[in-house]
Amino acid sequence: MNVQKKFALQFIRTKLNVLGLLSDRKAGEVAFKLFCTPLPIPAEKQKDHFHSAEKLAFTVDGKTIRGYRVNHPRPHKILLLHGFSSTCQNFHRFVAPLVAQGYEVLAFDAPAHGKSEGKTVNAVDYANMILKAVELYGPIHSFLAHSFGGMAISLALERMPHSPKTKVVLIAPATETTTAIDTAFSFIGINKPALRKSMDEIIFSISGEHSEWFSIRRAMKNIKASVLWIHDEDDDVTPLSDALKVKEDAWPNVRFIITKGLGHRKIYRDATVKKALLSFLQID
Repeated sequence: MNVQKKFALQFIRTKLNVLGLLSDRKAGEVAFKLFCTPLPIPAEKQKDHFHSAEKLAFTVDGKTIRGYRVNHPRPHKILLLHGFSSTCQNFHRFVAPLVAQGYEVLAFDAPAHGKSEGKTVNAVDYANMILKAVELYGPIHSFLAHSFGGMAISLALERMPHSPKTKVVLIAPATETTTAIDTAFSFIGINKPALRKSMDEIIFSISGEHSEWFSIRRAMKNIKASVLWIHDEDDDVTPLSDALKVKEDAWPNVRFIITKGLGHRKIYRDATVKKALLSFLQID
């Protein structure tokens, strides 16, 4: 960790501790906003790999969402869903092989990411974006999601018509929101039960659900789609332990591939992983 990041974490830690002395509610609001604020992407990584693609834009919850469409029109469509503090550009390596398989490929920056509008985003926001994209550009029966995108598509599937013919690839999905929050608190260096409780109260006031509800394991009982779940043993962002609990549930429509040594981000760039998911996504 560089010096700049250490100072930033120290500042956040101090701010939350001071606010906690004055008001747990206020500290919780600040913590929730931080949790929902993507990190900025360095300029050198902001490459437009979709420069020749058709550009699309639509509005959801008052925010303009921007993205791309390739190989239109085709009867079989797939939506690519990136993770937190990322953009759809990171899925560029999948476009050509998916087009070769006959897909029309759709990819959008989530709210508060890339070229889309917004400062903060939560799982409900992202799920709403998916539902609007399906409404406007669907029907869409295949989805490829990484990390936070995995949580979002799981919540969206609970609210949209789908069937066992629907195909979903989850790569290192954010399985449990409670784990994500606890990991963030640990990373910042905050251990205050009152602050954690206040943040959960804020989540409930916004969504009508507690943080435990935002769970792929919980949502899986409402998901009929055929799912390929790919996770790495060394993932330090979305731990395998959460995924293994879903594996133990033994849903007949979910197949797991467990890798080693790829972590959270190398996994979707790995050639073997790419080959496996493309095979799963073959159009019937």
